[in-house]
Amino acid sequence: MRINSLSPIIYVTNIEETIDFYDKILGFKCQNYDESKGWAILKLAQVEIMISKPNEKLYFEKPIFTGSFYFNIQNIDELWNEIKNNVSVCYPLEVFDYGMKEFAINDNNGYLLQFGQDLN
Repeated sequence: MRINSLSPIIYVTNIEETIDFYDKILGFKCQNYDESKGWAILKLAQVEIMISKPNEKLYFEKPIFTGSFYFNIQNIDELWNEIKNNVSVCYPLEVFDYGMKEFAINDNNGYLLQFGQDLN
């Protein structure tokens, strides 16, 4: 099996607010948005995230996801300084003994977004 890409789909209650968060805070651009069907595609470099209103057949009270979305980036200090005062911080910029410099935030829906830079 050969996998070409992974595009997570996250359920949200307000697509416009989510597009705005990912665009203004993180620099993602909306590639496609179908308001009538309730979905959009956001892209930054090689990362693509799909956002969608929940399927009507599924129970949806609020976003739940037991993991996180991990972004391996360069220039982590620059990103941290740019966004730290405009987001909900889960943990601040920190160097870990496994060789990564990381921080984590919650997006406007509560999803955990972790950012890390390899120091090795």
